[in-house]
Amino acid sequence: MILVTGASGFLGQHLVRQLSQERGVQVKALYHSNAPSAELIQLKGVQWEQCDLLDIYEVAHVMEGINEVYHCAAIVSFDPKKKNELLHFNVESTVNLVNEALESNIRKMVFVSSIAALGRSEKEGKMITEEEQWEESHQNSAYGQSKYAAELEVWRGIGEGLSAVIVNPGIILGEGDWTVGSANLMKMVHDGFPFFTNGVNGWVDVKDVVKAMITLMHSDVDAERFIVVEGNHTYKEVFEEMAAALNIKAPSIEAGKTMTRIAWRWATLQSAFSGKPVTITKETANTSLKKSFYDNNKLLNTIPSFQYTTLNKTINRMAAAFKNESSVKN
Repeated sequence: MILVTGASGFLGQHLVRQLSQERGVQVKALYHSNAPSAELIQLKGVQWEQCDLLDIYEVAHVMEGINEVYHCAAIVSFDPKKKNELLHFNVESTVNLVNEALESNIRKMVFVSSIAALGRSEKEGKMITEEEQWEESHQNSAYGQSKYAAELEVWRGIGEGLSAVIVNPGIILGEGDWTVGSANLMKMVHDGFPFFTNGVNGWVDVKDVVKAMITLMHSDVDAERFIVVEGNHTYKEVFEEMAAALNIKAPSIEAGKTMTRIAWRWATLQSAFSGKPVTITKETANTSLKKSFYDNNKLLNTIPSFQYTTLNKTINRMAAAFKNESSVKN
């Protein structure tokens, strides 16, 4: 029996769909407040269960009979108002799962972290590897801090006998809810968002993250962390690929430091009046300007058969799904 936390989230949904296709696999898929869709509920071999990962008794209950754990659940937010919430949940949920995994003597855990947990290098253009040591910096996000602290709990578990690996995906692209997360970038470009930056970040297809997780779970690899990125691309390049796939005009106005400062302050003001979540924060604005490069060689050397989906192919698949969904709604 396999346990997937955060199973109704963006990455969790893709993971559960893939696991449900494997012969003889039984999956216990957990969700908290985001209930699964009818399509997800009908997946073969998947049992859905609501669970509060901050409740140690609920965690002990759902871990009964489990021998493999994919821990995907996390609050992903760069909204300053959610800082304390994500620092608390992302760390304590991992504490509870690691403790129960040790108690239950499971076979293995795959923990989904983030490249944000590697910290933001002060040296522009430096290639960041899995050996990067976390350093306190004003450039680190609260989300990155929470994932780094959660990683420490996994390493603590490894030290106490837990078999586990950690994956650090870049910005994950793929089909999902077009109004939130990275999938929202496609909608923004479609709706005529005019700005771009020349900041660089690591990007990866959601299907590749799932493939890496399952492959590592089935392997003998233990007590390791892996950066999972297809490549390092500018936001301009990503937006241009999206515009081309949608057959529309690409964003054409470069946003520098001054413009991004205005943008996140304006977005914060709009959020205060509307009550809706802020779309551009100080952290995301700063990240979009920074040039961060991530080395993906460790995973490729560890799993020689592994191949990444190209950015172009990922975005074209996303665009096809977006256009198909838009035509259905219309």
